Amino acid sequence: MLKKLYHSYLGREVLEGFDRYKYNCKDTSPLSKYVMHPFWNKTVLLCPTWIAPNLLTLVGFICCIFHYLIPAGYDYDFTASTLNSPNPIPQWSWALISFLLFASHTLDGIDGKQARRTGTSSPLGELFDHGCDAWAAVFITSTFYSTFGRNDDGLSISVWRMYFVLWNVFFCFHLSHWEKYNTGVMYLPWGYDLSMVGGTILYLLTSIFGYGAWKKTLFGLPPGPIMEFCLYLGSMGLAVPVAVRNTYRSYRDGTGKMRPFLEAVRPLVSFLIAFTLFLIWATYSPNNILETDPRLFFYLSGTLCANLSCRLIVSQMSNTRCELINILLYPLALAVAICLLIPGGGLPSTSELTVLYLLAVSFTGFHVHYGICVVSEMSTHLRIDPLRIKNHGDVRMSPTKQE
Repeated sequence: MLKKLYHSYLGREVLEGFDRYKYNCKDTSPLSKYVMHPFWNKTVLLCPTWIAPNLLTLVGFICCIFHYLIPAGYDYDFTASTLNSPNPIPQWSWALISFLLFASHTLDGIDGKQARRTGTSSPLGELFDHGCDAWAAVFITSTFYSTFGRNDDGLSISVWRMYFVLWNVFFCFHLSHWEKYNTGVMYLPWGYDLSMVGGTILYLLTSIFGYGAWKKTLFGLPPGPIMEFCLYLGSMGLAVPVAVRNTYRSYRDGTGKMRPFLEAVRPLVSFLIAFTLFLIWATYSPNNILETDPRLFFYLSGTLCANLSCRLIVSQMSNTRCELINILLYPLALAVAICLLIPGGGLPSTSELTVLYLLAVSFTGFHVHYGICVVSEMSTHLRIDPLRIKNHGDVRMSPTKQE
């Protein structure tokens, strides 16, 4: 039965490309260089050498999912943190959310160090790490919104503005791998560590002072819009100009992949189509689907973007041509057409929500299937166990070094 569910997503050309892959990453963030890496270098020494790096990555990702599910269970529609809410998220849960995000960030930071420490580094580890990060983007950013809630009290930002914040985060993550697709170097964005550390502190403070602390103005502005500005500044303000500069320099100096323009922008096509389809759906929905169920609409958008980014990561690591149109765009386009073009004003509310739920379930299933099959295919090709170190007693210890 399991063999029937297996599908080869990579193929010989991609696998051979991974055989030639060499890790090339630069992290210039002062926070990472002077705070996080020294902390992770000490923390990884507490980790037994029999624990596989990918297992650390997986546990960290699970922590990220649970840090999202806790507020989602108490506050599905993002109203629990509005002023004078009758059902606020319990303060104790914010402490747990803070711990889970801290644990997720820490495990994500030490997995590569554990790989080098145990001599088990492989392209699969980097692929697995960045693949989990791609999906984690929607969980991390949505949880920020749970802290401030909808703008029903005039002290936060609207669902629409939050949706654009989400796409801003998705785009910057995708852009960092598009940059490597063309330059051959992974420049880690400064905003990632800032957002993870900032989120950990934000949730810890919320557990102490309550969400009401974020319902007071600062310099005449409520904290919600300030958070929105910081997210844009950390991504669009830092990531985009740096990515454009690095890509330009690689072409100017002849150090990059030197792809023609149409080939260079190829990984952006599916992303732009996805954004356009979701924007059309949200704008012209007869039942205002984004306002009706923002959490699921956020999640569906983030899951599709995660799959787009994962496929780009595979292409840039194997140095193969990126796909032009992602297969998930076809059911999305069909769903948008059904919801908006049905005669008589489109689908009724219950039917449109059903379409949204079906897409969310099917996209999740497809993305999980894609991830499992890719990991299985890579593991078979590299002859390694993705979640276990074989013969760990014979592992060669190598010094931990900063990424």
